[in-house]
Amino acid sequence: DAKSLNTIIDYFVQHNVCAMFMPHGLGHLLGMNVHDVGGFTKEYPRSQELGLCWLRTTRKLQQGMVITVEPGLYFNESWIKQMMTKYPKIAQCVDGKMISEYYGCGGCRIEDDVMVVKDGIENFTIVPRSCAQIEKVMNANK
Repeated sequence: DAKSLNTIIDYFVQHNVCAMFMPHGLGHLLGMNVHDVGGFTKEYPRSQELGLCWLRTTRKLQQGMVITVEPGLYFNESWIKQMMTKYPKIAQCVDGKMISEYYGCGGCRIEDDVMVVKDGIENFTIVPRSCAQIEKVMNANK
């Protein structure tokens, strides 16, 4: 049921299970540099917490700021084994045998570049999203 699922999700978040599969931040500010400065302030400093320590910004976003949004999913064998050894509570949350089937496939990251506007974002990224769209692009030059 939904309550049980929420309990499981809360547990996974509390124990930073996502850090095993996404060993990078969620995005960064764009400006004069690709990885622009200004993501941290005295009020919103860099986190030291596992999973959050890789964030390149913790500040409140303001209208007009441009930032990347780049979630990823990776199956890096050495990283996953290191995380499972160092953090036993994370290891208890995953099926190591099933994960091992994905070693070697690498991973996937889709990046959007967005500008914060008054009522949300304006997405500047125009790329294929569905499997069919991506396969069409990949097969276009064959």
